[in-house]
Amino acid sequence: MSHDQLRSQLLKGTTPYLVLAVVRDGELYGYQIAQRIRERSDGAFVPSEGSLYPTLHRLEADGALTATWREGERGPRRRWYRITPAGVATLAAHEAEWEAFSGAVTRVASVSREPSGA
Repeated sequence: MSHDQLRSQLLKGTTPYLVLAVVRDGELYGYQIAQRIRERSDGAFVPSEGSLYPTLHRLEADGALTATWREGERGPRRRWYRITPAGVATLAAHEAEWEAFSGAVTRVASVSREPSGA
């Protein structure tokens, strides 16, 4: 698996977590959500429309986000997303799961200081 394929798979699995994390800070529309994820990750994560919008729709269907259409100031209408109390709880669960998961991966991947067979 190439570096880009690995990054793509990791992003796919973490997109709901990343979306909820940036929307927790305030109401945003889709393009702004993608921008915030890109900015906060220093460009490491660049969600595509093909992954972002299905995630937004799934989070909305699950009750983690609410969305409203509004006229744009200088352009088309935009769908604005806001986190719900259920979304805050989902985000907390994602954060706890990520801590446990990433810690376990780090422990497995760390070089053992004990000799083999000890």
